[in-house]
Amino acid sequence: MIDVESRPLLLLLATLVSLLTAGVLTHALNTSRSRDGLVGWGWVLAGAVAVGTGLWSTQALGLVGWRLGGPQQFTFHSMALAWCANFAAAAASLLAARALRSQRVRQRVLPWILSLIFAVAIGVTVRVLPVGSELAAWNVGWALAAVALLGASTSFTIWWAYAGGRYWTNADGAPAVTPGVAALGIGLSCAHALALQGTRFRPMTADMPSIEAVDALGLTVAASVGALAVAIAVLGALFDWHNRAHNRSLATSLDEANIQLRRQAFCDPLTNLPNRLLFEDRLSQTLQRVGRTPSAMAVLFIDLDGFKPINDSFGHAAGDVVLREVGARLLELVGQAGTAARIGGDEFLLLVPQPGGHDGAAAVAQQLLQVLAQPYKLPNRGEVKLSCSIGIAMFPEHGSTAKLIANADAAMYAAKRTGGSTYAFFEPRMDLDVREQVEMQNELRLALERGQLKLYYQPKIHGATGQVTGVEALIRWDHPTRGLISPELFIPVAERFGLIGHIGNWVIEEACRQIRQWLDVGLRMRVALNLSMHQLRQDDLVPRIRRALDAHRVDPALLTFEITESVAMEDTQATMRSFGHLARVGASLSIDDFGTGYSSLAYLRKLPARQLKIDRGFVADIEHSTDALAVVDAVIKLAHALGLKVVAEGVETERQRDVLLGLRCDELQGYLFARPMPARALTVWAMKEDDVDTDIQFSHSLFQSDIPAVPSDIPSALQ
Repeated sequence: MIDVESRPLLLLLATLVSLLTAGVLTHALNTSRSRDGLVGWGWVLAGAVAVGTGLWSTQALGLVGWRLGGPQQFTFHSMALAWCANFAAAAASLLAARALRSQRVRQRVLPWILSLIFAVAIGVTVRVLPVGSELAAWNVGWALAAVALLGASTSFTIWWAYAGGRYWTNADGAPAVTPGVAALGIGLSCAHALALQGTRFRPMTADMPSIEAVDALGLTVAASVGALAVAIAVLGALFDWHNRAHNRSLATSLDEANIQLRRQAFCDPLTNLPNRLLFEDRLSQTLQRVGRTPSAMAVLFIDLDGFKPINDSFGHAAGDVVLREVGARLLELVGQAGTAARIGGDEFLLLVPQPGGHDGAAAVAQQLLQVLAQPYKLPNRGEVKLSCSIGIAMFPEHGSTAKLIANADAAMYAAKRTGGSTYAFFEPRMDLDVREQVEMQNELRLALERGQLKLYYQPKIHGATGQVTGVEALIRWDHPTRGLISPELFIPVAERFGLIGHIGNWVIEEACRQIRQWLDVGLRMRVALNLSMHQLRQDDLVPRIRRALDAHRVDPALLTFEITESVAMEDTQATMRSFGHLARVGASLSIDDFGTGYSSLAYLRKLPARQLKIDRGFVADIEHSTDALAVVDAVIKLAHALGLKVVAEGVETERQRDVLLGLRCDELQGYLFARPMPARALTVWAMKEDDVDTDIQFSHSLFQSDIPAVPSDIPSALQ
């Protein structure tokens, strides 16, 4: 017999079991409606067993813990009958939930179905479970109160699940006890209490025949085993909860990834404007709407004037702020009828349907000039101003839709050549420039395939000893009909048409091959290569360099990578990251054209560069300009203070050479010593062979040892 002191603990345990049962039931109600038939029916069966066992355990513990008079007995037959009643109730509830497909009907009807089913199960269990006692009275009021309490708790739980749209998980997908589960669990527990409160038992007389049964302690043990089974079912529900939350998370991530892919495919990530692909689609849609009437639509090609200095001066983040503001102003200007797009860099497109002829398109362009000329606020940097150049192409006067963008682009370049901050309409003669660039990029693609690109090498001379310290690799295009083409002509075309990456990769491979060839003839030559910002942003730049070095068995110390100061300062974080990767390869790093950009000394000190190259513009003026002389002197002293070597490029006269030597410049490069030459000519020149058959002009003067370290005519203040 259970003593009085332990009964509150049994009632508390009954309440806890009812809460666990409510959690399993709510999960089973949701999962039983799964579209996967196997999963749904599986949870109908498993839920019926677990919930039936939980209800039975709650009732048994509550019955033992209640104030029953005298010793009580419970037969195995009565316990099995009570469990079957609860199993049937749970199964009927889950089948009803699965049968009700309409959410509105489920929300209104299901709570009362569940209440009636559970009330019957409670009544049956309370009546059949105790055998060693006799029913003395049954209070209908308490029974109705129990049913009403079940109805309220189940109604709230069903509303929470379906109307509220909430599932029993936290925001991170972890299972959580919600008010719906708690209300159902407490409702089940209190309903049992009300049913027992309205039931009065009296002990059976002593002359009753004895039966095989268990006492209250035995029933408590059996109910505890049932509670353990419910706890195991809760763990299964938690595991299923976790899997479902994980699957929902994966599905959500997949949907977001698809949305992001669509956005990336059709929108510019910085400004959220349409990109070129979506702009061309809008162009076709507009054509279908407006037809081929005169001046049916206008395409405006917009290029910002003076954007690069803003990017160089204030940094990449400030440049992004300006571009986003430009995009916002274009959207406000074009309204709902037209389309604004960003096609890369600081270039934008505007589609204006039915602009009102050439005068209307010109008015839009003039308004654009005024709107974009307004000041731009930078983060913590005050305000900046810039202008733009606009090219206008009208449809159908200036060509088909396929050529409108290219023709507007040609008109924009015409406007920029006049000084910028203006607009120009397309004219047929501009098409020649467009065709020439398209023809050049087609030929440039063939040049890569046909081996027409060549590397020329210009020596670098050690200032103190006059010895060759290395060479700079300079690309040339050996065109079959035009001869050698300067990179100043074809590199902009390569950048514009997306060929610069392929060319940069070829330069790295060819330089490593040539270094290996020089090593094989006994010449150890360090080669400097120029890297563009496009290459620095390539994820495979460092692995590609490693593969080239390994393939040709070249020491990384023989490679020096030169990056212009403006490129290095355009995105300092990306530059420092790329410099760090390149330094770990073992190559040397150099800042090219130093003095033309807007370097931060803090970043310059952190960059793992070993060398600075003074821009040729300062070297050219060093003989005649005290300002240029002072700048060069300051750069050399700054570099030496930071432990960097200094190279002066563009040295063409002996006077320039002498001044630079007096300023203790480490290395010199320029026409005074040698022009860029093919690898074979450089090999003979560096090995001091004079019988080479070449028209390259060069000087051996710095190979002589009679050059004074500090020329006597250099001002003493600079010595």
